[in-house]
Amino acid sequence: MKIAGIDEAGKGPVIGPMCVGGVLLDESASNVLKNLGVADSKRISPKKRELLAGQIEKYSRRVFILEVSAAQIDELRKLMSMNEIMVLAFSKVLGQLHPDKAYVDAADVNEKRFGIRLLEEYRKDHPEISPDLPVISKHQADAIYPVVSAASIVAKVRRDELIEEIKKDIGIDFGSGYPSDPKTKKFLADWYHKHDNLPEFVRHSWKTAENVIKRDKKP
Repeated sequence: MKIAGIDEAGKGPVIGPMCVGGVLLDESASNVLKNLGVADSKRISPKKRELLAGQIEKYSRRVFILEVSAAQIDELRKLMSMNEIMVLAFSKVLGQLHPDKAYVDAADVNEKRFGIRLLEEYRKDHPEISPDLPVISKHQADAIYPVVSAASIVAKVRRDELIEEIKKDIGIDFGSGYPSDPKTKKFLADWYHKHDNLPEFVRHSWKTAENVIKRDKKP
């Protein structure tokens, strides 16, 4: 049986893209992932994540990563909620893998609802897919299922690469890109004050970005 795991990296940051990783493998290979030490990407060092990403590629039938830019997220948020964006993005990844069974990290407070909506969206583009396709949608699935842990790792490694590329291009270390990061907030404030705008790799629809603009505009 071919199984897929799907997870995201970068749903919450104000800077940079969101990456949705998908890993397709034979169910029997799950034990190989366990033996490699695959786990929730947040609990693994960056160096080990990079090493594991290469091993995951080796033992998987397919690895696919969908990159959703900050500008794309801003445009989509004019039409739908972030949860709906997640359904759409996960569906695109599922459509690249075509598993017999899927395990996904639920991007909704209601994990069962997320799985149902994901399958419905997937079948819009692939009506030949059975409505009974097993889609196991769980919170913290990356800590439960090795195939989702693997997806979490490849997504995180790719997002980190893209963030480092941005830093190199502009010659500024803006930290993690998360709203709670003081270095990120300082970067946004300094950039807006200097340029009177925010760069395209920033999610302008985030409250953090909106607040930077409001504060700068105050007399």
